[in-house]
Amino acid sequence: MPIFQYSALDSQGVEIKDEIDALSQKEAISKIRNMGYFPTKVTARGAVKKTGAKAALAPKKRRGAGGKVKVKVVTQFARQLSTLQDAGLPILRSLRILEEQQRSGSFKRTIGYVADDIEGGSTLSEAMGRHPRTFDRLLVSMVAAGETGGVLDLILARVADFMEKAQKLKARVKSAMIYPIVVISAAFLILLGLMLFVVPNFREALTEMTEGKGLPKITEIVLGISNWIALRYGWAILLGVPFVIVFLLKIIKHFRLGRLILDSIRLRIPVMGQITGKTAVTRWTRTLGTLISAGVPILDAINVTGETAGNEVYGRMLGKVHNSIRQGDTFAGPLRQSKTVDLIVSNMVAVGEETGDLDKMLLKIADNYDEQVDVLVASLMSMLEPIMIVVLGTMVMTIVLAIFAPMVQIITTLSSSA
Repeated sequence: MPIFQYSALDSQGVEIKDEIDALSQKEAISKIRNMGYFPTKVTARGAVKKTGAKAALAPKKRRGAGGKVKVKVVTQFARQLSTLQDAGLPILRSLRILEEQQRSGSFKRTIGYVADDIEGGSTLSEAMGRHPRTFDRLLVSMVAAGETGGVLDLILARVADFMEKAQKLKARVKSAMIYPIVVISAAFLILLGLMLFVVPNFREALTEMTEGKGLPKITEIVLGISNWIALRYGWAILLGVPFVIVFLLKIIKHFRLGRLILDSIRLRIPVMGQITGKTAVTRWTRTLGTLISAGVPILDAINVTGETAGNEVYGRMLGKVHNSIRQGDTFAGPLRQSKTVDLIVSNMVAVGEETGDLDKMLLKIADNYDEQVDVLVASLMSMLEPIMIVVLGTMVMTIVLAIFAPMVQIITTLSSSA
């Protein structure tokens, strides 16, 4: 029976290093947990890192490889590689087959380089890890767990399922925002055109109609805005502001504190904040549940999940949970204390820890919140439509009133004179 070397923490946070017999890494982790320890590292005995001359022979990252690839393409690659592995083909031959069927491009070259590295003695996870822009840490960590446990085909299929669900969730949220953005953008351009080309033509006529008696306040305001847009390059400012905002947001997102502030603000926006928060919970619970079910040690899984959470608030929360577990605490305790997630989440995590099915419970949380996101997206769409109609109708009505107000004023004056 294979022997696994492990590092773990006991209930007091004291590090323990020992060996254990198990058929796979997943079984080894399960045995360690049953002993009351929290495993931090579990490796098969003899799987040591390359040092000295072997390290010098390690393949270097090639030029032009590892470019950014669409998630859909990587998902399809994982699914196909899983199928080939399930059919019993050697990993090298499977990669060469997938390389041949790819269209020319960076991903084709990357698969070729991964195959070359494996041919040179690297494992699949090591070879994929040399291309972080193509294969993220989540995928690499799960592949490593699959290689250790001898269930690479199952792990790849699980990764593909996870990536497909994550993409569907992201697509639903995006589709919910496309409609209002398109409508608001079109309405903005129409109103800008009215203020730039239509309203100025009424200025002279309206002034003559009132015969110097002065225009109504609403007319003066609308004409003043029109004058600023048409004659003082206000149109350029209005068109440039969105691009400036996007540019500034990108700069802010380069800093961790900036991402934390922006994500905190997003979570406080009515309805949209709920969608953002529940989407983040769905993402990190599904990621963590998938990693733990693949046999990745809990601390390593939390590290990977924190980096791929997609929201700095939840990433920071997972970092605190990680530190608490290292000190001997449970998962549910610091999760409840963070007050970042609903009580139902921390309670379900606690039940998962007690029953030994933490991975399954996390995946149930993800599915539950997935359904809640669907409901919130539908309610947001139904709520946005009347709001946009009211806002746009008010803007158009204001312009119409501004043009007709002088006429009403003249008619009123004439009626009172008669």
